Amino acid sequence: MKHFDPEAVLGSVEELFWRQGVTSTGVQDIVTATGVNRSSLYATFGGKRELYVAALRRYADRRSGPVFRRLAEDERGLPAIADFFRALIGARCSGEHARWGCMVTNAHAGPEHDDPDVRAVLQEHHDRLRAAMCSALTRARDAGALRPGVVPAASADVLALLAYGVNLRSRAGASPEALGETVTAVLASLATRPEEIG
Repeated sequence: MKHFDPEAVLGSVEELFWRQGVTSTGVQDIVTATGVNRSSLYATFGGKRELYVAALRRYADRRSGPVFRRLAEDERGLPAIADFFRALIGARCSGEHARWGCMVTNAHAGPEHDDPDVRAVLQEHHDRLRAAMCSALTRARDAGALRPGVVPAASADVLALLAYGVNLRSRAGASPEALGETVTAVLASLATRPEEIG
């Protein structure tokens, strides 16, 4: 019988890996953060690698997933994308997790991306982000809000890369104002008129 809640433990581990990165986090750090001994951790989750993959998947599903769904379902087009980036910059530059970056983006930049299970989570996350951007851009195009020649699928790739850039630059200390100006410039390059951005 377990004397701890595996879901709560995984939530603590997720925050630990997100804040410190996988290479800087040892098993003893996990024991200290969770209060669960090594043998119980190993028996429940496997080793550090399995814990990390489970935590990364949890982050992608619980933190990114709902945001992507909202964007994909939003009828407004470009204003929905602008709101997505405003919220992203706010989350990355202020509040409880300020300057932690995005756990998924951090994994893209770290050695852990060599692990095939990690790569699978990263690819799925990227596909969901790109699809949500493409949905919003398609709505914008259908409403006449995109410049002639702007292709939603290609621009969705650009905006996904911009999101990764916001995550990395915020972690390095970029100001929310500078990040916001970059986002505005990119969205303005797609819009028929500046007021379309919202």
